[in-house]
Amino acid sequence: MTASVPIIEMKGISISFPGVKALDNVDFTLYPGEVHTLMGENGAGKSTLIKALTGVYAIDEGEIRVLGETRRLSGTADAQDAGISTVYQEVNLCSNLSIGENVMLGHETRGPFGINWKATHAAASEALQKLGLGHLDPRLPLSTLSLAVQQLVAISRSMVTKSKVLILDEPTSSLDAVEVEQLFRVMRNLRDQGVAILFVSHFLDQVYAISDRLTVLRNGQFVGEYMTAELDRSALISKMIGKDIASLRSLDSERARKDHPHDEAPVYAATGLSRRGSVEETDLQLHAGEVVGFAGLLGSGRTELARLIYGADKPDTGSVAMRGETVDVKNPAIALSKRIAFSSENRRDEGIIRDLSVRENLILGVQAKRGWARPLPRKEVEAIVSKYLVELGVRPADPDRPIRNLSGGNQQKVLLGRWLATKPEVLILDEPTRGIDVGAKADIQEQVAALADEGVAVVFISSELDEVVRLSDRIVVMKDHRKIAEIVNGPDVTAESIVTTIAEEGVTADSTPQGAHS
Repeated sequence: MTASVPIIEMKGISISFPGVKALDNVDFTLYPGEVHTLMGENGAGKSTLIKALTGVYAIDEGEIRVLGETRRLSGTADAQDAGISTVYQEVNLCSNLSIGENVMLGHETRGPFGINWKATHAAASEALQKLGLGHLDPRLPLSTLSLAVQQLVAISRSMVTKSKVLILDEPTSSLDAVEVEQLFRVMRNLRDQGVAILFVSHFLDQVYAISDRLTVLRNGQFVGEYMTAELDRSALISKMIGKDIASLRSLDSERARKDHPHDEAPVYAATGLSRRGSVEETDLQLHAGEVVGFAGLLGSGRTELARLIYGADKPDTGSVAMRGETVDVKNPAIALSKRIAFSSENRRDEGIIRDLSVRENLILGVQAKRGWARPLPRKEVEAIVSKYLVELGVRPADPDRPIRNLSGGNQQKVLLGRWLATKPEVLILDEPTRGIDVGAKADIQEQVAALADEGVAVVFISSELDEVVRLSDRIVVMKDHRKIAEIVNGPDVTAESIVTTIAEEGVTADSTPQGAHS
């Protein structure tokens, strides 16, 4: 930290929406030259606090001070005038413009005949240079850059206005390890220049790698402010969720692994399933009451295989049997009729319908299965909604609230409820815990274990290998669009052993080769 005088002071902040108090007397302090992480479960109030600081939400009670001066932030323009810039998870740039045009958008250098593009691109180059991006040609199209570098360009744009405060909201959710470290180098550089950075992330490793201080919120209330180095991870998680960390570890000890005999008919069996350029010929069996994890690096073919199972993509080869009967799952409608449900990793575009209510989103799966010409009776709708709002702990439990107003973790719970309501025999969950906090993650993991205990065959896909190992009875390992191993879970199976399997492109002693089944 480079200064003892705070740049941002938020005192006694309260914000209410119909039926819920989103923030209740919350304090937050941010100093120049620090990286400060805002922590809390989904629904804890992090996004609301950020929107209050950026002028999106008006505060009901409390005070916001910038460099000791009380400010009333009535919109994003007021926040920008106060030196506060935000870079969101979804990069808000114009892909049809050049890199330099994006950096200088709204701040172009002008001459007597309009925009001086030579000077504008020179200014953009200078701004990029300050973030270690001087190698980029500002005249190239933005679309030529990776998502990670586009985020750095977005940060560069925010610094053109000489922002004193930079808010980074889930900036690493779609980045790999190398890209994250590139972002962190930029963040450390800005911190050393005296910029105050508010960092929001669900990745604890990243929080501890980059943060100087933490503020923890829970249920819209201030829990505490801590030096990151002085608060261990178990204590942090306990403060976030309000219960002991042991509850998050219970799955490891309580869930008995299932050993399915070879003569037990699988719920789902695929032989030689493939799609050109997507998945090489793959055999797969799913048994009732079993969690099968799909593990592999991004681009390994995990999601592509899941989409073939569900009929979202049509296979070029292969045959499928459900409980021994040959079926042709050629589209999602047939999959639903065969009691196969699929929750996509793309929650925003392929999951929730943002403008519909929680109730309407919850019943979509059942209505699709029944047919759009036969509306569900209101009594059945209310029974479904009441059941899953309670069982999944959706907060707030308001079925009439637009789902876009829910936190990411609660949106994910609604999606899970949508597919559970169809009473699936096979449930495919693709990255169901991505981008949500540890509390919501634990809730969903517990639901997965409970579903398997009730006899559902669950396919669980996650980039977090520890999570796959914790939940799975068997693990299908993918690499380069093909199955390279199928591992029976046990004490010797770890995230590290799976990484070794991928790296060596072989089969461990606990695994069976391609085409064999446990």
